[in-house]
Amino acid sequence: MSEPTEKSPGFASPPCLAHEIDPVYAGTAAVDPQQALDVARWRKAERARLLAQRAALDGDTRKAAAIAVTRHLDAWLADRFDTLDDLTISAWWPIKAELDLRDWLATLARRGARAALPVVTVRSAPLVFRAWTPEMKMKRGVWNIPVPAHGPDIIPDIVMSPLVGWDRGGYRLGYGGGYFDRTLAALTPRPLTIGIGLDAARIATIFPQPHDIAMQAIVTETGMARLECDEKAP
Repeated sequence: MSEPTEKSPGFASPPCLAHEIDPVYAGTAAVDPQQALDVARWRKAERARLLAQRAALDGDTRKAAAIAVTRHLDAWLADRFDTLDDLTISAWWPIKAELDLRDWLATLARRGARAALPVVTVRSAPLVFRAWTPEMKMKRGVWNIPVPAHGPDIIPDIVMSPLVGWDRGGYRLGYGGGYFDRTLAALTPRPLTIGIGLDAARIATIFPQPHDIAMQAIVTETGMARLECDEKAP
């Protein structure tokens, strides 16, 4: 893990630390069973709606959104870090009409950083991360998602997570497997977390549960989202 430059006193934004949880997080907490069931049902329906909405977009629209997102990411990284040297940045291999950031991810090596992809090695367990380049040999992983065939596990400095939906608290609605929350809870030190998705995927709330971990930033095609924790900053 590389240290932040003087532009960044730390990976976590202090006003947003309220969502941080104890490192011994085990993925569950005492909640009302009926409330948890209601939230799970609501999320399932909302997830289906948002996925259908995203899938209905044509390829050119999604491509334009991805390019816009990478421009905002470049501006954000330039503002936060003096250099990308030695930073490890993880994104994803796109599925289900997700924004495709692979071209941008491939440019990181030319700028001194290292790209990584998440890998499911054990179902319902935290993800691991492996370095990735376009020339690297890939294999079909869980759900037939391509993953690096070889390489040691690494811990990214920055983890970018795809969003099905998101709210102004920084909470993400994913596919329901809990992989990213489980992974972030297990990583020490905790990487900087950035949610990536469409502006139209914003919802009033995901009804966050004790196991949900908020993103420290969310980027859409319209720019950096203004989150509630930002508005509380001095």
